[in-house]
Amino acid sequence: MDEVRASSAWVANHSSHVTVDFSGIERVAEAVKDSIPKVEWDFEGIHYFDNGPLTVQYLFVLDALNFCFWPDKEMSYEHLASGLKEALQNDKTAFDADRLQKYTGPELRKMLKWPRPLPLEDERVRLMHEVGLELERNFEGKALKLVESCGKSAVKLVALITRNFPGFRDHTVYKGHQVFLYKRAQIFAADLWGAFKGQGYGEFNDIGAITIFADYIVPAVLQQLGVLRYSSSLASNVDNQSEIGSGTEEEVELRACSVYAVEKMRELISKKCGKQVLSVELDLWLWSVGTRCPSLQHHRTLSIYY
Repeated sequence: MDEVRASSAWVANHSSHVTVDFSGIERVAEAVKDSIPKVEWDFEGIHYFDNGPLTVQYLFVLDALNFCFWPDKEMSYEHLASGLKEALQNDKTAFDADRLQKYTGPELRKMLKWPRPLPLEDERVRLMHEVGLELERNFEGKALKLVESCGKSAVKLVALITRNFPGFRDHTVYKGHQVFLYKRAQIFAADLWGAFKGQGYGEFNDIGAITIFADYIVPAVLQQLGVLRYSSSLASNVDNQSEIGSGTEEEVELRACSVYAVEKMRELISKKCGKQVLSVELDLWLWSVGTRCPSLQHHRTLSIYY
């Protein structure tokens, strides 16, 4: 995660379209220093959880498919999480590695009870196949074995995932520099930690190393809080719902500056309240704020990474 932090800081320091406002960070830190908002992992009640290996398998499939809902205005993360939950409740073998390799787009739609093609449906099916194949090839078909291989280290888990599953390799090049963000690999570690409350399959001795998960919602919330400021051209593109290309300077800056800003926010809040604050906790809070604000305008990028 040092690569994520360092490369995000480099982007923030060379950014052309997004500015991190340190006075905004100071205001947020001051407002929450005495009562850091605590958000339960499954505050919406939409996830599968049985306190066992099947939950680990569910979360890995969920996080493999957790990206790009906005092209369908009625589709949301909730539909994915609850749809996969119901599928598993109806058939405990639904996410077995051999079955993951065979799903088709229409079958995935049927599983989610979705009446039309999903955004980036072919990519979602491809990633289901990849997860099934790589789990079968290297981890006895079980996400549990992947987690057990990391030795209670979230950092090692992210490294294992990005090494073995190409669809999780969320990095790009910005102004000649490699930038690492690893949103979906990190969120799998965080989901395990949140679901199992830091125990059992969710016990990590370095959960503090995980950064926030650079997506659509968090940058929009940070802008609303006055932590991020956009150039006039970027603000216009966001407000007009114009598509921003994947890997463009604007898109990379939105994501990397969000990571950098929340890292600075975390450090400041920790200093003010005298105890460690986790980026995972701040991300959950920011995301929950965003999901409760239907008028929030976020950027629009077609991407499999978030």
